[in-house]
Amino acid sequence: MTGQFPRLVPSMSPPKYVAKHRYFHIVGGAVWEATEPMENSWHVHFVGMLGDCAVWAVDVPYGLDPADGAAIDLFSYYDRAEESEWLAAGRAVQLVEWARTHRFCGRCGTPTERAGNERAMRCPSCALSAFPRLAPAMITLVTRGANGPDQEVLLGRGVAWKMPMYSCLAGFVEPGETLEEAVVREVHEEVGVIVRDVHYVHSQPWPFPHSLMLGFRATYDHGDIVCDPSEILDAQWFRRDDMPMIPPGISIARSLIGDWLAGN
Repeated sequence: MTGQFPRLVPSMSPPKYVAKHRYFHIVGGAVWEATEPMENSWHVHFVGMLGDCAVWAVDVPYGLDPADGAAIDLFSYYDRAEESEWLAAGRAVQLVEWARTHRFCGRCGTPTERAGNERAMRCPSCALSAFPRLAPAMITLVTRGANGPDQEVLLGRGVAWKMPMYSCLAGFVEPGETLEEAVVREVHEEVGVIVRDVHYVHSQPWPFPHSLMLGFRATYDHGDIVCDPSEILDAQWFRRDDMPMIPPGISIARSLIGDWLAGN
């Protein structure tokens, strides 16, 4: 990814002038691109603009595959696309999945309809509106010691991970808490230590299936590592000259760790 591609500008509808169109067909949770919808009766969602190009998401009905097996998952697509294209494809998958799972009102069960003035599925009976779901999750790099060759970071290995990879600690934000409080709570729940000096770094859309990853740095305060066995297989402190396998570039965890490895 070069990062020089036009940025995705999300929108409800395309502008008057559009030079070209791109259609991401969503087959299950995989994507396949074409220059037009393969079937005009399939539901279409406007994703946004990539420069002067309008991007659309096409909801391929269950059991059908216009790609004949050529559709690829978002992880694989990351290595074949520019960052903005990957973000557009991720947004396409999320919009289609949202519409698929909100066909009926969660309050009264009436079939929903698309709202005309906002991105929502609205119940014509009780007026309940369902907006695209977004689950905020914090991810944090915890450091111990003064910045320098002896400084360490706390990384954990998830119980479900097949590879011996270590990464930053992460977890979903609970109702009623701030992002900073979520960092402190999740780190303590997962590995038993207490952190302080929590500060925000940057964020990343994470369409697996509909998260927004919010990256933080935090400083170790006190406590010994005691892993939650239901989530963390192992957690350790690592120096810059003795790092384990870390996540690939698709993840915000890699940028948080990479920034620290660069001496920041």
